Amino acid sequence: MFAMAQPSPTPTNAAMVDTRPKVIALVDDDRNILTTVSIALQAEGFATRVYSDGATALKALLENPPDLAVFDIKMPRMDGLELLQKLRETSALPVIFLTSKDEEPDEALGLALGADDYIAKPFSQRLLTARIRAILRRSELVRGGGDDAGESSTSNEAIRRGRLEMDSLRHQVLWDGRPVSLTVTEFLILEALAARPGVIKSRNQLMDAAYSDDVFVDDRTIDSHIKRLRRKFRGVDPRFDAIETLYGAGYSFTDG
Repeated sequence: MFAMAQPSPTPTNAAMVDTRPKVIALVDDDRNILTTVSIALQAEGFATRVYSDGATALKALLENPPDLAVFDIKMPRMDGLELLQKLRETSALPVIFLTSKDEEPDEALGLALGADDYIAKPFSQRLLTARIRAILRRSELVRGGGDDAGESSTSNEAIRRGRLEMDSLRHQVLWDGRPVSLTVTEFLILEALAARPGVIKSRNQLMDAAYSDDVFVDDRTIDSHIKRLRRKFRGVDPRFDAIETLYGAGYSFTDG
């Protein structure tokens, strides 16, 4: 394992907004990819940490989390899917994973395990940078209560719907007072549903709420996130049924 990172700017005023570069972790057993992608991201103003196997990466990501991670799937010791699965046991770190064009089942599984996005190899550095920036913007919207993620994020106030409590400033979700750990994408989808209980949200509307305009996903992606949301809430409450499927129309949230 080796690492490259740009030094953080020295703040001139403690009250100023934090201008330190966002840290991106890259996990891939191909050192050529690690080097070229790391250099490209540093040129775009990011700091990078690089790891050549999943097992080493997992320990580092949990001990010193970056702002976002990019995983390859095919790696020794621990592949990207296993790494993602273990990471999601305790962390909601935003994750993009890399697949080959013939690995469609892996794409679906990765999304079901909680990845925020995927990119098929070979990919352009411009595309990867755009996806990284899009997910980081979404992450900032969740934490900052911005209004670019749709109608549900027009206020910093917490959302309370029956047994559900959501606090975007703290990226905190409670069900019956018990915490539920969600990724950025899952949080934004749930927030869009909970903002207007009983109102059916189409998959396209949920895509607009959770993704920026320059990221394109299909229906299967939203369905995978909904399944994972239900699974997480049922881990807290086996009888959870607040997210309803309206076949052919979309999804809705009930707070009864």
